[in-house]
Order: sequence, then C-alpha cells, then structure tokens
Amino acid sequence: MVGIILASHGAFAEGIFQSGQMIFGEQPNVKPVTLMPSEGPDDIRAKMEEAIASFENQDEVLFLVDLWGGTPFNQASNLMNAQEDSKWAIVAGMNLPMVIEAYASRFSMESARDIAAHIIGEAKNGVKVMPEELQPKEEAAAPAAPAANQPTGAIPEGTVIGDGKIEYVLARIDTRLLHGQVATGWTKATKPNRIIVVSDNVANDELRKNLITQAAPPGVHANVVPIKKMIEVAKDPRFGDTKALLLFETPEDALRAIEGGVDIKTLNVGSMAHSEGKVAVNKVLSFNKEDVETFEKLKDLGIEFDVRKVPTDSKENMDNILNKAKQELGL
Repeated sequence: MVGIILASHGAFAEGIFQSGQMIFGEQPNVKPVTLMPSEGPDDIRAKMEEAIASFENQDEVLFLVDLWGGTPFNQASNLMNAQEDSKWAIVAGMNLPMVIEAYASRFSMESARDIAAHIIGEAKNGVKVMPEELQPKEEAAAPAAPAANQPTGAIPEGTVIGDGKIEYVLARIDTRLLHGQVATGWTKATKPNRIIVVSDNVANDELRKNLITQAAPPGVHANVVPIKKMIEVAKDPRFGDTKALLLFETPEDALRAIEGGVDIKTLNVGSMAHSEGKVAVNKVLSFNKEDVETFEKLKDLGIEFDVRKVPTDSKENMDNILNKAKQELGL
C-alpha cells in the first residue's frame, strides 16, 4: 500500500488528517507532518524521515503538501531527489477532496505516481462557489455521440436498457442522508452513477431536496423520490443501466420499499440519530421499539445487515446490537 505524508505549515496537516478520518475512517500508512513556527527545515525533514520509516512499503510514498515551493514541499523534494530511481511523488495544494481521493485510490492503485496524477482532477473539482453563477465557465466539450444501442430523447415505456434491472451498489440507513461520509467515502467505495434519497418526508420538503441535489459529488446525479415512486422505478426496465446508491432516513422507510418490490439484499446501517424514546446502542446508532421491530421484520425477509459508518470500519454484529437495544428498552 502506498504510504501518504500530509505536510503543512502549522497544524493544517493534523486538522485535515482528522477530517479525513471522520469521512473515510482510520487509514494505515498515513502520517501528518507539521512545520511549527519555532521549527526549521531540518525539523520537518526529520519528521518526514520518521514517518517514512514507519511505512510498510517505503518504495511507494506520496507527499501531499500545502504549498508549492514552501518548506514542507522543499524538504519532501530533497528527500525524493536523494532516492535512487525514486518512485515517490509530491502534490501541492492539498485540500480535503484531494486527501479523500488519495485514500480511495489506494484500493485500486499501487503506485504513488499513478495516484498523484489521478487526484489532481478531484482536487480541482472540489473548489466550487455558491451562488453557481459565480463559478467560472469552462469551455464546453463537444457532446459525445450516443451509443448505437442507446435510445435518444424521451425513452418510450417498455424499453429495456441493459438487463432492465437497477444495480444497487449500496442501500444505506442514515438519518443525515447525503453528507460527507456518503458523498466521498461510500461513493468512492461503491462507484454509483446515481444517488437516490428515498423518503416521503424529504420529497415534500423543497429546501431539503435542493440541499441534497447540490451536495452530489462530481459525476454523480442525486435525486429525491417518495417511496412509492422508488417502487415504480425499481420495476421500470428503462433504468437498467443505473448503478444506484439508495439512502433511507429510517429503517421503516427501507422496509416499505423492500416490501414494495425494491430488490435490496443487504442494508448498510450507518447512522440513526438519538431522540426522545430511543436508546443509544453504539456511538452512532439509537433505536426505539419500532426500530427494533422493523429490523426484526427485515431480518425475517432475509435482509442482511452491514453495520458500518464508513467503508474502512469493521462490521458490527447486528444481532448483538438488537439484543442490547431490547435490554435497554425492556423488551
């Protein structure tokens, strides 16, 4: 696995390291390195050398630094140039989208230089402005010609696209719905082309709908639909090329969708906020009696549970969580 050093003037590297953990989970072979006001070039170089020595693979090291030409960059460059036939790489202008993309890229890339070349686009895409009219206009590329087997314009009812079935890359229960851990960590781990929030409540709330569609990561469409509409879409063969990440606000919403025919085999149980009448069963999940009963119904339907906040977390045992909830609720 490629080792990553996050290097900065001041504590910026430590802060972005913590932010990355919140969104993508704990990462092996990643070290934040800081140059504090009382320190000099030799100090940060020594910290970098110590970090590299801790990596499993010292042949593949990627430096993400805050500023091109600054002391962290210069010392990383000196270390890289001292390596014979170095495979290391340095990327300046570190931001959180860059860091998250570097983490995700390590699942499929084993070269520091391949990752360095890949993450630049994501770092640039992460710089946006609101209102959108302030965003600089880029020259539009010529539209690609449609594939020979793909219809253009409105697709007639009954048309079968692909195999006619939606591929559900993830179905997740999360009170917060679309937020950083989903837009980055889970999206990169599952690679959907569409995020669908399935909720009657949100579908009838224009403000929340707008916030969700605006939060979609680059290259992924986001939609908000009521449960009945999701059931209809799941049976429509025109959506056969869709790789969908489904988000449910509650287990009750997920149960209604599954009972209606949405072909979900596994539910990721990610976050359920605490409120009156609920008991906390771990740091991010709180259940009431109705939640417990709903999960028991889902279990009876053959649904499997993947209890994780972020992709890199270890899976928790749902039976143990339900038993704890029952004890706390006196069921």
